[in-house]
Amino acid sequence: MEIRVVKRQQPKNKPLDSELGFGQYFTDHMFVADYNPDKGWHDPRIVPYGPFEVDPSCMVFHYGQAVFEGMKAYLNKDGEAVTFRPFFHIKRLNRSAERLCIPQLDEGFVWEGLRKLLQLEKDWIPKSEGTSLYIRPFIIATDPYLGVRPSNTYKFFIILSPVGTYYKEGLKPVKIYVTDKYVRAAKGGVGFTKTAGNYAASLYAAEEAARKGYTQVLWLDAKENKYVEEVGTMNIFFKINNVLITAPLDSGTILGGVTRDSVITLVKEMGYAVEERPLSIQEVYEAHEAGELEEVFGTGTAAVISPVGALNWNDRVIEINEGRMGELSQKLYDRITAIQYGKEPDKHGWIEKI
Repeated sequence: MEIRVVKRQQPKNKPLDSELGFGQYFTDHMFVADYNPDKGWHDPRIVPYGPFEVDPSCMVFHYGQAVFEGMKAYLNKDGEAVTFRPFFHIKRLNRSAERLCIPQLDEGFVWEGLRKLLQLEKDWIPKSEGTSLYIRPFIIATDPYLGVRPSNTYKFFIILSPVGTYYKEGLKPVKIYVTDKYVRAAKGGVGFTKTAGNYAASLYAAEEAARKGYTQVLWLDAKENKYVEEVGTMNIFFKINNVLITAPLDSGTILGGVTRDSVITLVKEMGYAVEERPLSIQEVYEAHEAGELEEVFGTGTAAVISPVGALNWNDRVIEINEGRMGELSQKLYDRITAIQYGKEPDKHGWIEKI
C-alpha cells in the first residue's frame, strides 16, 4: 500500500511527561483515508495534524454515524516502539462499523497506516513509567445530506496523544456510584460497539455521580435494572469468595474489552476460577455483608486496572478491601504493564513491534 506523506514544516514542542494528563496533547501528524462506493477505501495519507473542512450538513453531525477505537503504543525496555493487541482493536472497530452500516476496513490497511504513522511519531512516545502514546482511530460519515440513511462517503482517521494516567487518582481505588435511574444499553442495541452516541448518552449520569463525589457510574441492565454491566468506560470484575465474576458478552449490551479478555486469560493461568455470568447488585451487597466480597476492579485500555474502593447503591455505601487496592488487582496491573513494556515475556503473542 502506497501511503502519501506530507510532513509538518515546524514540529510542535513536546510536553514534559509530568504535564501529560490524558488526551490533552496531540502529535505532529495524523493518518487519513477516504471512502466512496466507486473506489472503496482509498488515498491513504499521513498529513500534519490539524483542523479539516467538512460541510455543515455532514451526516455525522446529525445522525451520529461514527465509530472509534482506543489503543496504546509503548517504549519497551529496549527502546523499541510496540503496541498491545492491535488486531483485537481493529477487529472490534470493524464490528462496531458493521453495526452502524459503515464499510469494513481491511485489517492490513489499518495496521500499515498505523505502523507508518507510529514510525514517524516514535519520538512522541513518552518514556516515564505509566505513560504511553494513546492511539485513537475513528470513522465518520461525511455525506452532505439531511435524511436518515447510511452515508455513502466516510473518512477514517488515526490521531495520537501522549498520555499519563487516565484517572487523577492513578492506581488508588475509586468511588463508584450505582445508578438504577439511567441505563447505558439495551439488548438489541449498540451497547457492544464503540460508537460516539453511547458515550454522549452516559454523560448526564456521570455528571450526576461526579456532583455526589463519585468517579464513575456502574450501569445495571435495562430490562430488570438489577444486573451489573459496565462501569463508565470500563468492564468490571468482582472477586467473591476467591472466584472472579464479570458480566457475559452474549447480551450484546457490553463492550468486549481488550483488557477484559487479557485479564480473563491471565487469571485462569494463575489458577483462579472465572465466571462470566449475570451478577445482580443485590448479590454483590450480600457478598459484602457475608465478608466474601474481596475485590472489585475495572479494566480498560485507558486505565488498565482501576481498583474500586467503594460502591454507593441507593445511598447504601460499602467499602471494599478497606478502601485499598487488592492483591489480585495489583498483580494483574503489574503483569499486563510488564508485558506491555517488555519487562515480562509475551507468551500470548499480544505485542506487535512497530
